[in-house]
Amino acid sequence: MADASTWWLLAGAAVVVELVTGTFYLLMLGIGMAAGALAALAGLGQSGQLLAAALVGGGAVVTWHFVHKRRFAQPSDANTNMNLDAGEIVQVDAWAEDNTAAVRYRGTVWTAVPAGGTPQGTGLHKVRELSGSRLVLEKV
Repeated sequence: MADASTWWLLAGAAVVVELVTGTFYLLMLGIGMAAGALAALAGLGQSGQLLAAALVGGGAVVTWHFVHKRRFAQPSDANTNMNLDAGEIVQVDAWAEDNTAAVRYRGTVWTAVPAGGTPQGTGLHKVRELSGSRLVLEKV
């Protein structure tokens, strides 16, 4: 089998594994493997192919890391595009001893926790953020 075919098969395998696992970094490595295939088609030797794959794939991973880090650096409660529940109003009837409350929101019962760690009483509360499967609330 030709070197280019091996590189294309590796790139395809990386894309398939990325689709199964959702690890976007594998897609970046797949781009590097495609660069190795193009280097093989250009007639470079095995070391040139490996260098091309490593530089392109590694560069793509590093670039994506910094782009992803910069784009999603805001806390979830400040970015309402990421947290659509922020700002919604719910009614808290009672707090349990473990500082949680059962509130009705979006047609189901949610576990809620107070934003400061200590309940501020019953009544209307605003959803500050979603922490796992719990609503973090602050008193209105």
